[in-house]
Order: sequence, then structure tokens, then C-alpha cells
Amino acid sequence: MAHSAPFDPVTARDVIDGLKHLQGATLPILHALQARFGCVDAAAVPLIADALNLSRAEIHGVISFYHDFRDAPAGAHVVKLCRAEACQSMGCRDLERHAKARLGVAMGATMADRRVTLEAVYCLGNCALSPAVMIDGELHGRVDAARFDELMAEIGSRS
Repeated sequence: MAHSAPFDPVTARDVIDGLKHLQGATLPILHALQARFGCVDAAAVPLIADALNLSRAEIHGVISFYHDFRDAPAGAHVVKLCRAEACQSMGCRDLERHAKARLGVAMGATMADRRVTLEAVYCLGNCALSPAVMIDGELHGRVDAARFDELMAEIGSRS
């Protein structure tokens, strides 16, 4: 996973200005800022609100509604565990407990060494191969504790 640049208000304003003309510009702006900086920094909220003539509360509401937006950059690798019904029926809760213990983090958190961020998602579209996990955009099916450990060893060798 690529490392992001530190937040810079001048660059953020350029990103916002380049997209504010779009209809429904809030989401494209938030996605662009997160792509650029690895998160939507709190300092960007008033910049977005001013550019779009919205309140800071409206921008914050959008950020907090969509789980993909972060207020801090993710780790070097992002592990998404599916918690939708099909994966639940195939043991994702056990996998989740194992993953949290293995990585030493809660869902939505990043390891202290910033290597891995663990996130919950609610469908990866791989229901036939439940439980599903996505690591850095790569989908894996039928993941149990042993397979999870293998996948973590693989990303450890890529770090």
C-alpha cells in the first residue's frame, strides 16, 4: 500500500477547488483528500464546508456516515473482514476474534507499528467462499484462522 503525504492545507485547497464544481462534490472531494493524505484530516472539514457553502456539521455527518473515511492514515496494509450474513454463517466471528488477537487490535484500529489496519466490512461479494477477507484490495475466500495466519505471514514478507 502506498504511503500518503502529510496533510497540507494548500494542497487540500487545490484538491477541493479542482472538484467543487461537480454536482454532489462532497464525496468526490472526501475520496480525493483521503487518496492524497491517507485520511480526511479534521483541518480539511472547514475548507470543504467553505468551498461548498455547507456547514461543518454537514461535512462531518458525511464523513461519519461512510465507514471508508478515516481521520488518521491506515497502516501499510489494510485487512478487511467481511461480517455479512453469509460470512457469519460460515464462522467469521471466530475469524474476527482470531484476527484481533493475532494483530493485537480492535476492529477499526491500526497496529502500533502501523503495519496493519483491521476493518469490518459488510459484504465483499464473495459469499460462496465465506468467510471472506480482503487484503490491500485482494480478495481471499474460505479464510480460517490458519489461512489468516498464512496471509499475515505473506504481507509481513512484503512490508
